[in-house]
Amino acid sequence: MKMFIMALFAIASIQYSSAQENKTSTVVTNYTKAEQEVIQLSKDKWQWMADKNVDKLEPLFDNKSKFVHMSGTWKKDEELDIIKTGRIWYKNTKVHDVAIETFGKMAILWNRITLEANVRGTDVVTEFTVTEVYQKHGNDWKLLALTFSSVRDTHQIQK
Repeated sequence: MKMFIMALFAIASIQYSSAQENKTSTVVTNYTKAEQEVIQLSKDKWQWMADKNVDKLEPLFDNKSKFVHMSGTWKKDEELDIIKTGRIWYKNTKVHDVAIETFGKMAILWNRITLEANVRGTDVVTEFTVTEVYQKHGNDWKLLALTFSSVRDTHQIQK
């Protein structure tokens, strides 16, 4: 009897794991090509910010883009300078959830993140939902707006 119960438990565990894998892969494959492009671009942006790679960020940020942080709002040139000089060093960004909506040539992406940063010499770890607005210009996506909203670590993005 003990062996029978253990076998049932093993089968149930395998089926549960398989269902979770299928659930995850279904969510990923439901993104359109445009949504996949923007999601990947957002991930790349976080890495470029960590690397302080303003050469990659400069063409991504639209000339009229705005950035809303906890300490203020500024435009493209100021954001690039902040990254370049390390006044804010986006050391590591862990993306927990992603939601995206597209509207023709526009895309709005929401990331729930844990940001490890150095802000004016002080290391900080903060939970955010970040809203990013992109617009397609020819073959390229341009970031129009990026807004950090401080949230609890239990916050979930509704999809």
